[in-house]
Amino acid sequence: MAFCSMICCGKGVDRKKEKGKKQPTWRIFSLKELHSATNNFNYDNKLGEGGFGSVYWGQLWDGSQIAVKRLKVWSNKAEVEFSVEVEILARVRHKNLLSLRGYCAEGQERLIVYDYMPNLSLLSHLHGHHSSECLLDWTRRMNIAIGSAEGIAYLHHHSTPHIIHRDIKASNVLLDSEFQPQVADFGFAKFIPDGATHVTTRVKGTLGYLAPEYAMLGKASESCDVYSFGILLLELASGKKPLEKVNRTVKRSISEWALPLACEGKFDEMADPKLNGKYVEEELKRIILVALVCADNRPDKRPTMLEVLELLKGESKEKLTELENNELFKTLQTVCDDDGITAAEENSDIIKEEKDLKPAKDSEQEKTEDG
Repeated sequence: MAFCSMICCGKGVDRKKEKGKKQPTWRIFSLKELHSATNNFNYDNKLGEGGFGSVYWGQLWDGSQIAVKRLKVWSNKAEVEFSVEVEILARVRHKNLLSLRGYCAEGQERLIVYDYMPNLSLLSHLHGHHSSECLLDWTRRMNIAIGSAEGIAYLHHHSTPHIIHRDIKASNVLLDSEFQPQVADFGFAKFIPDGATHVTTRVKGTLGYLAPEYAMLGKASESCDVYSFGILLLELASGKKPLEKVNRTVKRSISEWALPLACEGKFDEMADPKLNGKYVEEELKRIILVALVCADNRPDKRPTMLEVLELLKGESKEKLTELENNELFKTLQTVCDDDGITAAEENSDIIKEEKDLKPAKDSEQEKTEDG
């Protein structure tokens, strides 16, 4: 594609100021420089691995720490994902979106350089090797929910053109030294042309986070990201995974588990046990109700990310009352078929499973394998 050749030449990406805001600089790295920073991509520097390749910790000559995502095997498909991610990261600047430090394109080597996130990903704290340390108290969880929502809202409503992420999940929310969230991994992202309600595309994403209309029809829109974010909020509040096994053959979605409890007002039963009861009850209730309306199977009933952000912040009592009186919580509906996941998700051969974390260095500054 034309953009790939422009990237390799260091052209085609606008580094200018956007709307008068000064943007942090990014640059083209040499392969030699990244070899030096990562100790020749030493295994001991490896943070994680996924479909794109591996991610390595590195340190530049000025002492700053970086994460380097290195293409595993060159292919046209990988080149497209590389180009898309570099273009989008070069366009967007927001405190809750992972910043691009630069990239390298020499020969068949394709590498993307980011700021290193010392607290790795939300996934590692909820389900991985950091989960036993209980570092996510309630205040941090609320900050992660609101900060992530702000980042996604920027993509949907303030970037030009608008951007849909298509892979919102816990492993793609990275945490800096202060546990502030940064949404990452834009390899699957799509631009939404002005006036378009959706784009029809091949399904990409992670099992458990996919909106049903996207999984079945390939219709990608901002609303699909809202659905995924709803699942993420439930995960953040409850500590449960998006899908859990009920028995050997049946899987149940987190929203299917949460909706009956919300209808009965049993919010305390949904709090992550690792919190040991230390949370703000009204905020827990709010985050769960917002999550469930986001994860409504009917896309026209889901809020926008700007509305989600307003609800999470609790700025309008009137809106919160409307939320509590939402029809979704008045009558229980069967939201999944008998096995707990939709047939489209079950039968798709292009949806990737979320991999369990390895006990050692397995940062999610990388996406899991694309099945």
